[in-house]
Amino acid sequence: MAIVVQKYGGSSVADAGRIALVADKVAAARRRGVDVVVVVSAMGKTTDNLLTLANDAARTGVESPREAPRRELDMLLTTGERVSMALLSIALHSRGIDAISFTGSQSGILTNDRHFDARIIEVRPHRIEDELHRGRVVIVAGYQGMSYRREITTLGRGGSDTTAVALAAALGAEACEIYSDVDGVYSADPRVVPEAKHLPEVSYAHLQEMAEAGAKVLNAQAVEWARRQKITIHARRTSDPVNESGATARETVTTATADRPVRAIVGLDRVVLVETQASRLPNLTRALDDLGLSVMDLEVRRETAAFAVGLLNAPDWNRCRSTLLDVGGHDAHVGEERAMVSVVGDGLATGGAAIGGFVKAIETFDRVVASPLRLSGLVPREALADVQRRLHANFVVEVS
Repeated sequence: MAIVVQKYGGSSVADAGRIALVADKVAAARRRGVDVVVVVSAMGKTTDNLLTLANDAARTGVESPREAPRRELDMLLTTGERVSMALLSIALHSRGIDAISFTGSQSGILTNDRHFDARIIEVRPHRIEDELHRGRVVIVAGYQGMSYRREITTLGRGGSDTTAVALAAALGAEACEIYSDVDGVYSADPRVVPEAKHLPEVSYAHLQEMAEAGAKVLNAQAVEWARRQKITIHARRTSDPVNESGATARETVTTATADRPVRAIVGLDRVVLVETQASRLPNLTRALDDLGLSVMDLEVRRETAAFAVGLLNAPDWNRCRSTLLDVGGHDAHVGEERAMVSVVGDGLATGGAAIGGFVKAIETFDRVVASPLRLSGLVPREALADVQRRLHANFVVEVS
């Protein structure tokens, strides 16, 4: 039978009632005659709550608190998805659907040896294939895997998307369906920009730019997997009913052949600008890689270099900052936390009108960078929402 991989985010499994809705959707898909693999995130704000507990444990009752070790954070945070997968399996059994739950390591998801922001290097889904052959629904804990050293690892925020797409590729799935509380991809976050427009079709290139710039609808590493393996992604809302073929009335499809022009506004909170001597750049980038942090929008001049660093996957930023300053030397500068706002679309850097309009709309900024598919600027964190709304009015509403 054809295989479908479904992923349900934290809001979709936030309580027993929502898990029941997910179980009904999974059961309906199984009864349509397809094999179903389900990837689940932790319930609601479980991951944030566990991080708070870790910080409390590291700081309470000691005079000189230290950051929680990333290995122990991975051991702690992966429990959240295990709760979700077991509860969904129980709910499916009560509906007469034979199901079994697996952790990331039991599913054959192998990663590099980096904690809190690991990357999948291989998927060996033999146990999943065996259980599908037995007629079972397989439920997989997202966001996690096992390194080649047999250490439990996590894949960074949004990593359950990567789990789903990587499994879809390894299993030769017919489609990968990503369910959340939003019915697809929009031209901006609808919670920030009420006028945001639904995008029925998005190319891999545009979606990856959006994800890397901070869009929460899909994880950037997941889009990278989908692009390489040509996996079709359907972004859907969990609460929407499906028809006999399994589709919803409104969704976003991501394919290699999408040719509709796209303009979207994306915001990313908590970004810092790092400036250093160009000669120090190789050592700094190695240090960033060891810390699990990525370089964004690198600019190198004859003697100086500058780049942005997103802090979403930096639970121990104070330690990271100290390391960067040590490696960068006395000339290195790590700025205060800012937000990054971006316009994603075709032809943004080919003419002065787009760049001029972007600079005028964001008003106060530390830095602006341009590429063929994206214009980005660093702005004060408190101005991020207002800037997104102004950019949407200038770049999306007016060109529609």
